[in-house]
Amino acid sequence: MREFEVGIACGRIAGLRNGNTGAPRVLALHGWLDNAASFLPLAPYLAHLDLVAPDLPGHGRSAHLPPGTDYSFPGALHSVLDVADALGWERFALLGHSMGAGIASLVAAGCPQRIERLLAIEALGALPEDPARTAVRLREAVAATRALRGKRLRLFVDPAPAIRARMQANGLSEPVARLLVERGLLAVDGGHVWSSDPRLTLPTPVRMIDAQIDDLVAGIACPTRVIYADPPQPYLPEPERSRRARLLPRGELVVVPGSHHLHMEDPAAVAAAIGDFLGPRAAAAGA
Repeated sequence: MREFEVGIACGRIAGLRNGNTGAPRVLALHGWLDNAASFLPLAPYLAHLDLVAPDLPGHGRSAHLPPGTDYSFPGALHSVLDVADALGWERFALLGHSMGAGIASLVAAGCPQRIERLLAIEALGALPEDPARTAVRLREAVAATRALRGKRLRLFVDPAPAIRARMQANGLSEPVARLLVERGLLAVDGGHVWSSDPRLTLPTPVRMIDAQIDDLVAGIACPTRVIYADPPQPYLPEPERSRRARLLPRGELVVVPGSHHLHMEDPAAVAAAIGDFLGPRAAAAGA
């Protein structure tokens, strides 16, 4: 995977690309506060594809959104389409993990004419909210947004504490945490700070309710494969996650033992679950 860069409406987008031009096109979207390095362990198993993994806006080495703007799923949808436009891709497949799978779900439902296939790992649709918490959530988001202004970034003299922080926060092994941290730190005087935009940590002001998410998932027309880890995450427990997957018109669910970052911790098992879904290996360049 090599570095690439494109300019889109919201700013500069950096990322990683394997350079297999002419193979089936796959845009890989990482999770919240992760970056394009999320797909490095899986990339060797997907070498038969034209795999492009951007750092989403505000993450990794990509530009932050302008001051006064908000990070939202609808906004991310347009950023994904803008990246595809910059690559010259009219139709392509989507591979997403966690937040990236949620964003990919919106893209597939909102622009079905451009999405050939969807491979969603550890998420489908969006996180719902109880309608009775609508005002409370909005107030929490407003208060957190105002409080963030002027807050200083945490300084790491060397990357080791940042790696340990990611290991503890996400239950990651050291090699996996190191991949994400090395791409997610910015060198400054005296050490390093997180390169991700602090606004990404703010609460979402408004979320969809369950009925809206169900309609969204049911509106994903392309062939879709969902890969979940066992045990399930608290935010999407059983039987809810299986019920949601059954709403897909052309969907299938695969459950693989592992943790939330199973595509990094056990890429061989995830690659086996993907199989030829994103494109047959015979389509690889030179095959």
